[in-house]
Amino acid sequence: MITRRTLIVGTGATLLAGCDSLTDSPALMSAENAHRFLQRSINGRAALAREFRAEQRSPFFRVNGTANPNTPEYNALAANRFADWRLRVDGLVARPLNLSLAQIQSLPQRAQITRHDCVEGWSAIGKWQGPRLETVLRLAGIREDARYIVFHCADRFGSQAYYESIDLVDAFHPQTLLAWAMNDAYLSVGHGAPVRLRVERQLGYKQAKYIMRIEAVSSLAAIGAGKGGYWEDSNGYEWYAGI
Repeated sequence: MITRRTLIVGTGATLLAGCDSLTDSPALMSAENAHRFLQRSINGRAALAREFRAEQRSPFFRVNGTANPNTPEYNALAANRFADWRLRVDGLVARPLNLSLAQIQSLPQRAQITRHDCVEGWSAIGKWQGPRLETVLRLAGIREDARYIVFHCADRFGSQAYYESIDLVDAFHPQTLLAWAMNDAYLSVGHGAPVRLRVERQLGYKQAKYIMRIEAVSSLAAIGAGKGGYWEDSNGYEWYAGI
């Protein structure tokens, strides 16, 4: 394990009042909300995804989604090993943040070995390490009127920047990480360097890579096409991809 004040956090999750309420976006359909409600009713709000032993890791872990943002801005950051990269945390927070990779690595860490399930039909088991998203949100002082967390990413599809979002139930889940390490090494470009999301109870397309900004919002309606993510906007994917 890469040692950066590593702390294996317990399974208890702190959840904000009202964060399991149904979305206010008309694009998020009632059947999807029923799926989310049913899964959480059966499994519990803090149910954990299965974790595996080190020897169960997959010998090969495919790259999902974009293999390289390949924009001038991203290439410049990668050329300097992301020393100049900063994670912006803003929106409905009391204390906006601009965190360097070193600062993210200095926060209390969690390491977990979990299975990545891709909507394309493949799965792989890998080890992830990083601070819990909850740690960063509390550091920023997330406000009571925030309901969703939006991840703005460096990769683009034509003129549209990639983004994804989750609600506060998943944002404060103990296995939801801002991962900077995979299998005891820094993330590769293909796997989302310098930092990617791991939200372990959802499908692979929710695991946003190349994160540049985290925004706390009260509504998803004004972001992109209002459906909560790039694939949700463009290909009709479900916003809640629980497994």
